[in-house]
Amino acid sequence: MYERCCGLDIHKASIAACALITDKGKTLEETRRFGTMTADLRELAVWLQQKEIRHVAMESTGIYWKPVWNILEPAGFELLLANAQEVKVVPGRKTDQKDSQWIADLHKHGLLRNSFVPPRIIRDLRDLTRTRAILTQEHSSICNRIQKVLEDANIKLGSVASDVFGVSGRAMLRALMKGDNDAEALANLSKGTLRKKIPQLRRALEGQVTAHHRLLLTGHWNRMEFLEREIANLETQIAERMKPTAEEMALTRQNTAEDAPAPLSPREQAIQFWMEIPAVGWTAACSMTAELGVNMDQFPSAAHAASWAALCPGNNESAGKRLSGKTRKGNVWLRRTMCEVAWAASHTKDTYFAAQFRRIASRRGSKRALMAVAHSILVTAYHMLKHKCHYKELGADFFDAINRDKVRDRLVQRLSKLGFDVTLKSKATGETATDDGQNSLAAALTVTQSDRDSLM
Repeated sequence: MYERCCGLDIHKASIAACALITDKGKTLEETRRFGTMTADLRELAVWLQQKEIRHVAMESTGIYWKPVWNILEPAGFELLLANAQEVKVVPGRKTDQKDSQWIADLHKHGLLRNSFVPPRIIRDLRDLTRTRAILTQEHSSICNRIQKVLEDANIKLGSVASDVFGVSGRAMLRALMKGDNDAEALANLSKGTLRKKIPQLRRALEGQVTAHHRLLLTGHWNRMEFLEREIANLETQIAERMKPTAEEMALTRQNTAEDAPAPLSPREQAIQFWMEIPAVGWTAACSMTAELGVNMDQFPSAAHAASWAALCPGNNESAGKRLSGKTRKGNVWLRRTMCEVAWAASHTKDTYFAAQFRRIASRRGSKRALMAVAHSILVTAYHMLKHKCHYKELGADFFDAINRDKVRDRLVQRLSKLGFDVTLKSKATGETATDDGQNSLAAALTVTQSDRDSLM
């Protein structure tokens, strides 16, 4: 497939490179070893250019492939990142040189599947959103530690205030750290609707806060505020990365009038589309953009995108029998974001996703229902961005509308079990329903009690 290609086996301190050059039916092989310092990587790029090699394949070894990619990508090489599980050599014959030869040989014949590596601007955005997710998780842990110290000091603030770290809660915590143990004074620091609970607050704040507790609270508090500043800074940087770059602005101005409003970047357009989906906020939309990118052509179909995010059942079949359909490994960051969105969507009112969650949860449990809703939201997001179409709400009665007969029969059966005689009359025609199941879901129910005394 490729007359000139190279395979790289990348490690922390060294890179084994194997160049395959086919000329007049003969394939010449040359192997070299390079370091991983920046100067060594530039030497690797020069060596590949001297060999007139444009196609380079490498194994996704931890984080070590990224510096190599960042050096070779601007030089114009056509790079391929292979999954490490798909390029394993025969056991007992593994050396760095043979690994590079094997990668080069597979790449030469087009047998390697390329992993999704987004453009540099999306990769940088991905680093920011992932760091924000990590810091948010650490912030939650610090908040839990603060509440643990409060419980140890028998301060029951969390039993009265719904948000310990709201305006009122923070004022009380600051006073506690300064040494104020007067429950009356602490309770009077409450604001807004929490002032209605001042009597309960007095009792909750009558604890035994010692110098040891104040030391722990102060340390946790400082770390919490530091994380909040870092998260706010990251959100500012994420918002900046969403704006159009100089190249995007120049390209857009060539195709628009001078008095036209400022154009949106592809990332801002993706966020606008995805925020139309119920429960998808700005933070979730940014994470989806960072993980999926803005060009859905990299996924042949929505099913491929769902599989890449590990939001679809795995294939496990043997002897014609379907075994466990446990989800495969995939992008854990996107999967977590979609599950968080799905959980929020399941609590929305009059939406298709909430109805889907309730429908599946009643039969298969909330965990499977959550994954199904996450899959549906990802498929919806894929088609919205690929076809540049807006979100259309199907409504909470969507499943009832497509299963009218089953819903009607189920409701009639439940009423019959309660001892009622049920007569159905169509609103449209006024005709009494028969048992053939062809009447609409909008039929009016005329219920007569057959045995009033038995139901009392």
